[in-house]
Amino acid sequence: MSKKPDLHFSDGWIPAARQVHSPNSNRRPEGALVELIVIHNISLPPGDYGGGFIEALFTNQLDPHAHPYFQTLIGLQVSAHFLVRRTGELLQFVSTEDRAWHAGQSRWCGRENCNDFSLGIELEGTDDDLYTDAQYDQLKGLIEALWCCYPSLSPEAIVGHCDIAPGRKTDPGPAFDWQRLAKDLGATLARPGSK
Repeated sequence: MSKKPDLHFSDGWIPAARQVHSPNSNRRPEGALVELIVIHNISLPPGDYGGGFIEALFTNQLDPHAHPYFQTLIGLQVSAHFLVRRTGELLQFVSTEDRAWHAGQSRWCGRENCNDFSLGIELEGTDDDLYTDAQYDQLKGLIEALWCCYPSLSPEAIVGHCDIAPGRKTDPGPAFDWQRLAKDLGATLARPGSK
């Protein structure tokens, strides 16, 4: 069994993560604290895993002719701080000190524009495909590292994209096991259905 990488931070980056810098980011507003973790899912094309299409999307290099679905993504400029592959591989696209463009129009606890104060974690998957043990293991370690780095984060501030953009987004979907995440973290999550 291989040793898990040490998930410590250096200037907003995790050295153990594969770094793929995204231009789809900018500085957080002055004085903004990191107070929210948003869990997403992504696969490109939908339901296909592996390959470099997610990285291409987050770096504005996705060939719109590589798959018919990609025509719907032309001009889209998005990113997340992290991506956890099905294998558990961790990629980082944006410094945690900066604002990644992952949440879109969003609201949490009466506050708009969640990108300003959140971290986005993408899980390679779909709403309906079960996530892998390797992904849950990596997600646990990542969240614990984020808690150590940002005391402003708490278990009550871990949500799905569906929770901050209801009616517009459904991820991480019913396939995501919130109870397992809560148990793995040894914490009570405020997210509905996670207790």
